Amino acid sequence: MEGNLGSDSVPVVSTPSGPIDKSRVMSVKPLRCLVPVFPQHAGSSGAPQAPPFAFGAPTGPFPPGTAQFFPFVGSSEPQRPASLPDQGRPTPTVTATPTVTATPTVTATPTPTPTASAIPSPVPLNSFRTPPSAPPPAPAPVTTSGRGRPRGSTKTREVYDDGYAQTDSYENGFTIDTDDSSDVGKRKRKARKIVKGPQAVAVSNSEVDIDHLVNDILRSFNLVDINTSLQADSDHDLVQRVVMVYNLLRRKIMQLDDAKGVIPGISRRADLRSGTILMNKGARANTRRRVGAVPGVNIGDVFFFRMELCLAGLHAPIMAGIDYLSFKVSGDEEPIAVSIVSSGGYEDDGDDGEVLIYSGQGGVQRNDKLVMDQKLERGNLALEKSLHKGNEVRVVRGIKDGTSLTGKIYVYDGVYKLHESWIEKGKSGCNVFKYKLIRVPGQPEGFMLWKSIQQWRDGVTKRVGVILPDLTSGAENTPICLVNDVDSEKGPAYFTYASSLKYSKPFRPAKSSSCKCSNGCQPATNCPCVERNGGYLPYSSGGVLLSHNSVIHECGPSCLCPSTCRNRISQTGLKLRLEVFRTKNKGWGLRSWDPIRAGAFICEYAGEVIESGSDSDDDYILDTTRSFDPLEPVPTDEYVKPPFSLIVSAKNKGNVGRFMNHSCSPNVYWQPILRQTEEEAHLHIGFYAIKHIPPLHELTFNYGTPRSEKKSGPQKKKCLCGSTKCKGYFY
Repeated sequence: MEGNLGSDSVPVVSTPSGPIDKSRVMSVKPLRCLVPVFPQHAGSSGAPQAPPFAFGAPTGPFPPGTAQFFPFVGSSEPQRPASLPDQGRPTPTVTATPTVTATPTVTATPTPTPTASAIPSPVPLNSFRTPPSAPPPAPAPVTTSGRGRPRGSTKTREVYDDGYAQTDSYENGFTIDTDDSSDVGKRKRKARKIVKGPQAVAVSNSEVDIDHLVNDILRSFNLVDINTSLQADSDHDLVQRVVMVYNLLRRKIMQLDDAKGVIPGISRRADLRSGTILMNKGARANTRRRVGAVPGVNIGDVFFFRMELCLAGLHAPIMAGIDYLSFKVSGDEEPIAVSIVSSGGYEDDGDDGEVLIYSGQGGVQRNDKLVMDQKLERGNLALEKSLHKGNEVRVVRGIKDGTSLTGKIYVYDGVYKLHESWIEKGKSGCNVFKYKLIRVPGQPEGFMLWKSIQQWRDGVTKRVGVILPDLTSGAENTPICLVNDVDSEKGPAYFTYASSLKYSKPFRPAKSSSCKCSNGCQPATNCPCVERNGGYLPYSSGGVLLSHNSVIHECGPSCLCPSTCRNRISQTGLKLRLEVFRTKNKGWGLRSWDPIRAGAFICEYAGEVIESGSDSDDDYILDTTRSFDPLEPVPTDEYVKPPFSLIVSAKNKGNVGRFMNHSCSPNVYWQPILRQTEEEAHLHIGFYAIKHIPPLHELTFNYGTPRSEKKSGPQKKKCLCGSTKCKGYFY
């Protein structure tokens, strides 16, 4: 850089040891390698004194386009040479540590003088950026915008692809829970670079590593170059594909972070990172902003992350509870609310399924927890305008997640209209805006269904049509009721309930060692069970399957890890409250009272292992030798075979898995699970959720296609799944 200044502009600096010609090329080292040198003050003798020490600002001239180096020089003051430290400029006192780490921390305490202007406090070196040609806008406190911009960015407006400029990116006062957020104000956020363009991806270590995988997944789910009109006004299929890909990517990033031993914290925000990648790739739905219902999103649909609401086009702000649009009226812009998220952060009254008392936003400063009166601005003003205009507002309810201490499940509850508003004193003594919303009649059940299920659990009301309160007779941890509210059928044909697979002869595996993880298997270790899974743990700490492999290697009987080990998820029994119910035209089916998260373990397919070949009258066969559509893109077109062929019949002996019907668009898939010792191996079949499944939605999987047509093999049967992709038959 100095060579570009020219010989006429090379300064000569005088020092106690003599002049230094800066035109000479000097050895340059990174800042993190430099050790502070404490100069000797004039008039002193002996060795240089310890800090605090006096120093001067760097001198110019500087290359074109560079600015004065803050904080040595104030933003509005001309640069002063280092040789004039006493001309009205305060001399900062700096506490320095001789061993400088990669991110040095400098604490400055300026010594003011009567004629000097204040110098801004120094900031860490890693926060400096190359100054722009024009002064940047004044920073404002923001949250993550709808495009996944990290909170704390100096950019206050985020322009969407549809031209909508989101300004509602301030705090709404509630705390997002578990995987959905973290207390970012108390943690150190790493800088994230967002690259824009056709191949743009939000850059982080894991994201760079999986960029090729991201492109494969997007191509596999037809999310590359989405039709513009379909993306603006999406259908249910596109919304589901976007949310499914988001969860596949999020779980893959979590698994990669686990394998790298990433410390839990802000770097583990796989939900935000995967959402940012998809935003930059343009893989999102309903990009056209609108008032009222959103196409492709059904009432009762569940979401486990706020980013999913944004990707589906249901609610744009990732943190703010009120989403609004601005319209020009008589030359002036007026905001109207389009959606709200009621998650219990304020003093909302959400007990009535038809009426919601919603508290306005603001009035809480997150940093110092200072509480003040709410103001009629932004989202609050938008709700007030919507009250007078009478437009519909989408409502998303946040319900406590029973699987997490602080987690929330977000349920779309349809559209409401504002009825009235008022101001009242909150528990803190400050003024709070209150808005009464009434649900538009004639809509399907959403939140009310959740309330009904909770009343069944609490025994307040009885489940209609219950034939048997527990089909398992205590064989499972959780009772499974038998329900028929359709016809007079009293129950399925007799069978013996068995909670696990019964083997007559185990398989002989290749020799392998058992783990000795007394505290449970952990990622990024030399655990043999982890190594058998390709160096990854297949499950998250919450029991969600992180990726889809040809086989899952769980810990076996000879492993020393406890029953609560993270690698024994399918061995701990049922965790969901399931029910066997009578369908209208498909016999008996299976569904859950609980919402099911994508990747969650549902149950095992229990029964008896049989030899190749099957009885044509046996409708309860699961054959692993059939072909199945892959859920994730695979590197080859060849079928990935399990280590052993397995055919299970649940006709005479089985569990609730035998009641799961076929669908051409299933929401459940099966995975082979291998548990082995040094002498023998047992292959099991586990069912996992493909996508988020709302309560009381039927659980279905694809029965697969036989590999060879044999006269004695299974014959085609009429399919009644009702899917838009129904083939009309199954085997």
